[in-house]
Amino acid sequence: MERIARLFKNGRNQAVRLPVEFEFDTDKVYIRRDEEGNVILSKKPSKPDNWDHVFGLIKKARIPDTFLDEDERNQDITERDPFAGAK
Repeated sequence: MERIARLFKNGRNQAVRLPVEFEFDTDKVYIRRDEEGNVILSKKPSKPDNWDHVFGLIKKARIPDTFLDEDERNQDITERDPFAGAK
């Protein structure tokens, strides 16, 4: 869906008068400019600011049963000198 919206000045800021079908049901929106120069408004940030997004992706991931089999998960602890080989 595409429409033309009016721009107007509000003090020193420029504002957009959104058509009713584009109204947001919130009092705050995130704004960003994409690589083509288009300004994009959204209810959510383009990058999540917490770990909920990551945990959601992990839950949705399809990990094969053969990934990290029993032997790989139950390896002995290996003590290593972190400075070995340093000059």
